Amino acid sequence: MNGAHIVVEVLKKQGVEYIFGYPGGACMPIFDALVDAPELKIILVRHEQGATHMADGYAKVTGKTGVVLVTSGPGATNTVTGILTAHMDSVPLVILTGQTITPNLGKDAFQEADVFGVTMPVVKHSYLVRDVKDLARVVKEAFHLASTGRPGPVLVDLPKDVVSAEWDEDFTTELDLPGYKLPTSGNRRLKCF
Repeated sequence: MNGAHIVVEVLKKQGVEYIFGYPGGACMPIFDALVDAPELKIILVRHEQGATHMADGYAKVTGKTGVVLVTSGPGATNTVTGILTAHMDSVPLVILTGQTITPNLGKDAFQEADVFGVTMPVVKHSYLVRDVKDLARVVKEAFHLASTGRPGPVLVDLPKDVVSAEWDEDFTTELDLPGYKLPTSGNRRLKCF
């Protein structure tokens, strides 16, 4: 099983019904794997920003985490306005972005952008997956983080060589991911209240 199929299997286990996205070279392995998963419906958009706004609306209406799948570089950076909207409105989104192959990271490769860095101010968390063995865990964590505590968007940047790599280990075990622990009392130094 390759990394793209692992991503699709995790999406199914998370109860995903719809994926809002726009295909491109760096994310094509995942779109190809989605062919084998007809229960995951792809909503093809005309622009990546539209995908994030549609996923935002879906999450607001259903109470489920919205999922976005777009390609690298300008495709990924086009999602930033929609991600910021979800962040400001506390809407749970998982944004999956394609990325150039890992040996080319940081070398101004074709359609390479530091999406991890660009989105850090507007997401709850941003991941750059560098090894296929981390894929299942990271995608599961992304869903957990997006929907626990104060909900919000989580970005997972997926290099093409990682989602194309083969991985035969069992990735189906459940993860024990504790939620955020909110403080039960205020700051003790604030005695005026």
